[in-house]
Amino acid sequence: MRATATKVPGAFLITPEQLPDKRGNFYESMRADEFERVIGRPFVPRQINYSMSHRNTLRGIHSITVPPGQAKYVTCVRGALRDVIVDLRVGSPTFGQYDVNLLDADSGRSVYVPEGVGHGFLSLTDDTCICYVLSSVHVPGTQIDINPFDPDLALPWGFTEPPLISDKDAHAMSVAEAVSSGTLATWQETALETALETQPNAARRTIP
Repeated sequence: MRATATKVPGAFLITPEQLPDKRGNFYESMRADEFERVIGRPFVPRQINYSMSHRNTLRGIHSITVPPGQAKYVTCVRGALRDVIVDLRVGSPTFGQYDVNLLDADSGRSVYVPEGVGHGFLSLTDDTCICYVLSSVHVPGTQIDINPFDPDLALPWGFTEPPLISDKDAHAMSVAEAVSSGTLATWQETALETALETQPNAARRTIP
C-alpha cells in the first residue's frame, strides 16, 4: 500500500496495490505492520461500522471527545464519495485546515482519521456504502457534531443541489461554538505534535 500525507497532520490517504487477473481483483486494504509504521502508533480495531447512503447524502462533520478518543480507517466499499477531514484539535498549527479526497470502491483508497480530527462525506452514487474501522467502541454522549456549512470552515462539498442531511447535522454547532464550550480535544491531548515532521509542507489555515 502507498500512504500519502494529507494537509491534516497525522491523517493519511492509503492507496492499495491492486493485483487484477482474469478472475477479478485482489488487494490488501490494510496491513497492520506497514500501517502502524506509517502512523507511528498502534491501531487496534475495536468496532467496525457500515453506513449506506443515497446519492447526494451529506454526513458529518463528526468527531469524538477525548477521552475516550477514536481514530478511524474509512473505506468506500460500494459506490463513490467525496471524503472530507477537518483538523479540530485546538492548538494545532493546522486547526481548521481540511483535506478532500475521492474514495470509491474501484480504487480501494482509504483515509486514516486520527483522534480529534473531524470527518464527513458526500455520497456521489446511489447505494454508496462506507466502512469505518474504529479504534474504540461507541460510547453514548461522546460524539461531536460540527455544522458542515460553517462559514468559518467553508468546506468544498461540491454539491449542485441541496443534499440529503439529518436535522442533527444541519443544526450542529459551529467550530467557534465548539471551542467556546470546551468540547474539542487539544493538540496536546491527541499527542500528535510529532506528526508535523512527516508533513513539513502542510498548508496552514486559521479560523478566526
